[in-house]
Amino acid sequence: MKAFRIKINSWTSSFRYPNLISGFQPTLEVPPVSTVMGLINAASGKYLDNKEIELGYYFDFKIKTIDLETIYQIKANDKNYPDNAVKSNVIQREFLYDCRLFLYFVDEELVSYFRQPAYQILLGRSSDLAGIESIKEVELLEVQNARIGGQVVPFNGNYLPGQIQALPKYFSNTIPRKNMGTEPYSVISYNNPVNSQLTGFRPDLEEFDSDIFFHKFQV
Repeated sequence: MKAFRIKINSWTSSFRYPNLISGFQPTLEVPPVSTVMGLINAASGKYLDNKEIELGYYFDFKIKTIDLETIYQIKANDKNYPDNAVKSNVIQREFLYDCRLFLYFVDEELVSYFRQPAYQILLGRSSDLAGIESIKEVELLEVQNARIGGQVVPFNGNYLPGQIQALPKYFSNTIPRKNMGTEPYSVISYNNPVNSQLTGFRPDLEEFDSDIFFHKFQV
């Protein structure tokens, strides 16, 4: 199968756990599908709607460590408006260093967004600025019993070992934003790959030891 591979790198990345607001802030070791969809929207400069998406990706990093971060807490008053009193606090936040994200598309329109992105590409928060290293056409060989690492895979129906997290596929284009398509995923780090019974695709440009699982859904 012919596809396009986009190689993205960043010095730092951070993918927060859903529903963790205060206290120690850990990071997932693989970006959720919704984060990758956010990259595509940022590159396109518009909110993708009513479109079928076929997407594969792989993510790795060199180091996971912890930094100290100052946050500012604002309390709401009785009318649910921000109070004038602001309290600072110091928390510990995990982050990933020296990161690589490989995106795989079969739709050339999605690839075209990354040739001249409309907005900056981020791997996590606003400080996690990323750059596009290369865009190449590749051949993907379909394989059975795929070896999966550096990816998230829907848990239901696949039942792969890994860290199980409820993650959204997408976010709505409303304020406040709403989770869309939330379901359990196996989060499988690149440094702990698993052998599966899934069908995957093996890239001919081998920079990592994993086959690629493709997500297919409607946004």
